[in-house]
Amino acid sequence: MLTYIARRVLMMIPTLFLISLASFFIIQLPPGDFLSTYAAGMSAQNAEVAQETLEALEQRYGLDQPFYVQYWYWISNIVCCGDFGQSFEWNRPVSSLIWDRLTLTMLLAIVSTLFTWFVAFLIGTYTAVRQYSVGDYFWTFVGFIGLATPNFLLALVLMWISFRYFGQSVGGLFSPEYESAPWSIGKAVDLFQHMWIPVVVIATAGAASTIRVMRANLLDELHRPYTTTARAKGMQEWRLIAKYPVRLALNPFISTVGWTLPTLVSGEIIVSVVLNLPTTGPLLLRSLESQDMYLAGSFILMLGVLTLIGTLLSDILLAWLDPRIQYEKAGSR
Repeated sequence: MLTYIARRVLMMIPTLFLISLASFFIIQLPPGDFLSTYAAGMSAQNAEVAQETLEALEQRYGLDQPFYVQYWYWISNIVCCGDFGQSFEWNRPVSSLIWDRLTLTMLLAIVSTLFTWFVAFLIGTYTAVRQYSVGDYFWTFVGFIGLATPNFLLALVLMWISFRYFGQSVGGLFSPEYESAPWSIGKAVDLFQHMWIPVVVIATAGAASTIRVMRANLLDELHRPYTTTARAKGMQEWRLIAKYPVRLALNPFISTVGWTLPTLVSGEIIVSVVLNLPTTGPLLLRSLESQDMYLAGSFILMLGVLTLIGTLLSDILLAWLDPRIQYEKAGSR
């Protein structure tokens, strides 16, 4: 296993280089740059920008340099100094912009993921054990509704219910009086009072699909010969299900770590915009719209890094959870 992990870590280095190069290249594919987007926005507001001002900004941000020079300046500063560059639009260091929103983003993503797994585990196990029962048909119907309903539509419905019946302020993660207030017990309570809407919205689609996967995998394991043998030996049904089939059916939960970690940064962008959440998702969307290349490139690079780390963690956890997976033997052949 250690050999496998070391080999995977070494393979991540050239992969990260290619991801950073591709992300920086893709961001610059659309015609123009941040300054052209900025000038177009000012013209839409009936405000002209002097050509001298644009040229000065171009030299300041290095936009007059060739692609490879801009890329080398950006990636070398990241590697040697941890400097992700300057955001053109916000005129602030990229790292400060990201870290300001990353804490709430991670909290929201972790709570949503745990809620998704909890619901999917309970309902998936129940529908598999009680196959073709009334409960199975009911939760199957609910799962299809969850898959078919757009998250932004569910967000709007829950926002209306929250405002109409609970009197909560609509949108955001804090009430107006707590948005700029320092952290306190009252602010933490207010955060969790507002968090239930985005958690339910984000977890709905994930839970609906994971329920189906959990149910299918568990049904497959329940009809394996080892379960029949365990029943013949007189093992209690609930103990049998919990000890063997459920453990092996958990593989889909572990395998989703590879794409769960990137959601800590990107999140549900459309839901975040609709709910006006102070997370990194809307910031990523805005950076792509304005062609803020250092901010957008840093986001995409972080998504690539988290995807690689998540995939590695998934493989390691799967080998620990499922004894049928043997990476040492596969690597030695």
